[in-house]
Amino acid sequence: MGRQDLARLHRRVGRADLAAVAEVRGAVRKLLRYRWEEEPAQVAELLLSELVTNALVHTGDGAVVAVSVEPQKLRVEVRDFVPGMPLSHVPNADDGTHGRGLVLVESLADSWGISAHALGKVVWFELDGERP
Repeated sequence: MGRQDLARLHRRVGRADLAAVAEVRGAVRKLLRYRWEEEPAQVAELLLSELVTNALVHTGDGAVVAVSVEPQKLRVEVRDFVPGMPLSHVPNADDGTHGRGLVLVESLADSWGISAHALGKVVWFELDGERP
């Protein structure tokens, strides 16, 4: 695999900077534009948005987003710096659109997980994709 087959993105998102979610999503869209088919790229954007939003809303702190793209695989990691593991639950119908982030990741990602660190955690997912 040549160097041109690898692409990476690394962004720090500030505390409560929900506007940055759209910026990171746009950066991933550009990163995937000529590398992946449209449908898996849209799934990647959706799941990335969910994880970054969760990190900002539920921790009250900033986050670091790392994305790596290979021809057949995408990995997204969202790291926060607050102890404690996120809970995955099925929200009730009255919750509107809240509480669905990890449920979406569980159902749409090819693999995903949570890694605890001395300071905070990383929630990650991987998608298998295809070149256009």
